[in-house]
Amino acid sequence: MGTGPWRSPKQIEVVRVRTPTVGSVADPHFEIPRLAEILDPLDHDRADLDAYVAMVDELGAQTILDIGCGTGTFASLLATRGKEVIGVDPANASLEVARRKPGAERVRWLHQDASDLPPMQVDLATMTGNVAQVILTDDEWTATLESVRAALQPVGWLVFESRDAGARAWLEWNPQDTYYRAVVPAVGAIEAWVEVLNVTDELVSFRSTFVFDSDGAVLTSDSTLRFRTSDELAESLVAGSFSVRDIRDAPDRPGLEFVFVAQRTD
Repeated sequence: MGTGPWRSPKQIEVVRVRTPTVGSVADPHFEIPRLAEILDPLDHDRADLDAYVAMVDELGAQTILDIGCGTGTFASLLATRGKEVIGVDPANASLEVARRKPGAERVRWLHQDASDLPPMQVDLATMTGNVAQVILTDDEWTATLESVRAALQPVGWLVFESRDAGARAWLEWNPQDTYYRAVVPAVGAIEAWVEVLNVTDELVSFRSTFVFDSDGAVLTSDSTLRFRTSDELAESLVAGSFSVRDIRDAPDRPGLEFVFVAQRTD
């Protein structure tokens, strides 16, 4: 198994994006039921979420908005720990998977775009994985920050991660380095790989391909991530009336990713 857009050679994941599970249109990886159903079996090791669980406790958050919640792993985990959780995602196929998880009945699931949230007041909003990077335009990012800020308590927190463009991770996103074969229970063997389609300025577009041995079906999903700099992200947060309290290293990808801890300012 190659490294590629996955977190490590031991963690199967097609670009941890829960991709564009934040924008108004979800990409096929999360919207096509057959692909949404294999997300969790292929990405079963979610140790990356441990740091976020710890931050929920660190910040004393009781109510959490999980933006781009995808198949609901993080939201359900928090719910089983007694937290009040709202999971938002425009990919209905992913939400259908989320609703079947242990603890899912305690989560309020919203099938919609995060840039236009309904009235709520939460202690903490999170964007785990590459969720922040699937918000591609400045206008979309600004609208999302405005919507999130309105959803937070007056001293509420926003925590999210974004890959460091300087690491140029996409240089290894090719079929040779990202190819893997895995057996999914009740599905059978699947072959998959990733290839970069285009790199323009801060935008990296790539295609994920899945081949199902059971019937020979070949499904593809095209995605785009925006690699903003740390300074650019910090400036956008300040402009959106957030105070950047900390920029941390991602424990599971040291030196490759920023974790922003920001607080709403009034």
